[in-house]
Amino acid sequence: MQVQIDIGFNQLVQIVKALPPMQLKQLRVAIDEEIYPERLQTNPETLLLAGPVATENDLQFIDEKRQHLDQ
Repeated sequence: MQVQIDIGFNQLVQIVKALPPMQLKQLRVAIDEEIYPERLQTNPETLLLAGPVATENDLQFIDEKRQHLDQ
């Protein structure tokens, strides 16, 4: 059996604020899993290897800006 109720956002916030700390943590984990399912499954090595890589032009640009700032 399911019951569906319509509550406003502000009411929902008040209900969440009234939760005990342990249930609030459980809710937070459940929400994070719903919003970011891939983030929880990614290990740091995979994340770093999939990140952006600087090209030679990028490195040259950075070096030029460092020299400019050093002057």
